[in-house]
Amino acid sequence: MVEVTRLNGKKFYLNPHQIEFLEETPDTIVTLLSGKKLVLADHIPDLIKRIIEYRHNIGITFSEFNE
Repeated sequence: MVEVTRLNGKKFYLNPHQIEFLEETPDTIVTLLSGKKLVLADHIPDLIKRIIEYRHNIGITFSEFNE
């Protein structure tokens, strides 16, 4: 799970495996596989870094996709 922040400053944890896509409009909008949309204060490059770190911590690495 990765920590994210709502526009009101409240933090919560998001399962990055449920993300379908990310948009900046200029707020960051996360669309989940369920179709639900979340508006976050976090910027996409920061989210991507956290997601990569999370995946690394649970043992999912880029090299696994190339096998």
